[in-house]
Amino acid sequence: MRHVDSFEIQPPAPPSHNGVPRSAWARARRRVSRWHRPYIALLLVLDFAAAAVASLIAIQTFDQSRAGFYNVEQDPTWFHTVAFALLPLGWVFSLWANRSYDRRYLGLGPDEYKRVMRGGVAVAATVSFLAFATKTDLSRYTVGTALLAALLLILLNRILCRFVLHVVRRNIGQAGHRMVLIGTLPECLEVYTAVTRNPSAGLVPVAIHVTDGYAAAKGIETPVPVHAGRDVLALVREVGGDTIAVCGSASSEPGELRRLAWQLEGSGVDLVVAPQLTDIAGPRVHIRPIEGLPLLHVEEPTLSGPALLAKNLMDRVAAGVGLLLLTPVFLAIAIAIRISDPGPVFFRQPRVGHEGRTFRVWKFRTMYVDAEDRLASLVDQNENDGMLFKMKQDPRVFPVGRFLRASSLDELPQLINVLNGEMSLVGPRPLPADDGDFLGDVRRRLLVRPGMTGLWQVSGRSDLSWDEAVRLDLYYVDNWSLAYDLSILWRTVGVVLARKGAY
Repeated sequence: MRHVDSFEIQPPAPPSHNGVPRSAWARARRRVSRWHRPYIALLLVLDFAAAAVASLIAIQTFDQSRAGFYNVEQDPTWFHTVAFALLPLGWVFSLWANRSYDRRYLGLGPDEYKRVMRGGVAVAATVSFLAFATKTDLSRYTVGTALLAALLLILLNRILCRFVLHVVRRNIGQAGHRMVLIGTLPECLEVYTAVTRNPSAGLVPVAIHVTDGYAAAKGIETPVPVHAGRDVLALVREVGGDTIAVCGSASSEPGELRRLAWQLEGSGVDLVVAPQLTDIAGPRVHIRPIEGLPLLHVEEPTLSGPALLAKNLMDRVAAGVGLLLLTPVFLAIAIAIRISDPGPVFFRQPRVGHEGRTFRVWKFRTMYVDAEDRLASLVDQNENDGMLFKMKQDPRVFPVGRFLRASSLDELPQLINVLNGEMSLVGPRPLPADDGDFLGDVRRRLLVRPGMTGLWQVSGRSDLSWDEAVRLDLYYVDNWSLAYDLSILWRTVGVVLARKGAY
């Protein structure tokens, strides 16, 4: 941590940009962050290759693939040109038109995949229109296979490239955006904490420029250097930044944000605004301009309606099918538990569920039968700062139970709770019912059913502090959607295989 213990009076800032349009021939300053250029070039090559491979798969699969192309047996040049050049180029153009190569959408969030899907729909619509307009009787199975295979291969390319990008960001610290935070010190520190929670996002704050004066920051420990009274653009260039993040009330002065945007024109520096809407996701935030004034509307969280009905249906069907398919696994685990320690196979404990209703959660027993009697002597060794007792090396857990916990197999019986409607596949973690009332912000997590997995599990599980776990649960409650549930389920697979935070 660095201390803010000195302050140098800076020379007067140069005149700010007045918004006069620059010459169309003026060359913008070269962008500091250029990681996206080779990354986009790689995506272009892979997307073109994926579409060409998809065409080859379709041609090899169907004998009628050349239908609609005349004299193809004598001269297949035009057919091959369309299949292996024009169609892949059409894919690349459609993806570009739908901004799937925009660096702002690469590497994080679902927007990149959404734009790939839109590009696929556009390609399918274009092929259909051209076939109809030219009255070409193409092989429907061939075209459908080529388009679907191309979409799946391109999505697979994006997933693999994103995985490599995240590895580089986490382990090497490269391919990211160097940010300068502008605002009051508390606001900047809050944004710093938020953007550094996930190194895969590639957002690296390198400096803070306080707007409330040097005195507000004097003597306070900060993770990055703090500056005041500086010309912002000069500071960004000095620290090697490529992004300015305006935090909270820093943009409250009329016209200040607009003048800053003017000043950054042609500088190669990005401008982002972090409003005072922490832990509220994009789907709930809408910009609605009124007479030139962009108003930021925050919608209420959707806790009912068709989406919730679909979630409940998905939970019940998945739980029923899962219980049938996992019956042999349940029997094997039950035998292993009985051999390890005579006693009941299942452990049932009261937990607090939806709207404060209490239910008994199903889990495979992982501790010796006298575990509750031995708890009192271990309370002082609790490694969790919240309601749950956690020890990495808990002596009450028998060896098979340790394996079950590490692999999360002990939680499979909770499918019974999901089938009964007491839990969901995805949701906040269920907490014990013997800890009294859930007061304050914690009680809000009871608005939805607890889940077998959740945002807390894919973000660290038992390695998280109590406050961090509550924050993640509340974020899920405020921003849940069916697509978000599917994303968490997908991330859970990787977390379980890595045995991260499970003990």
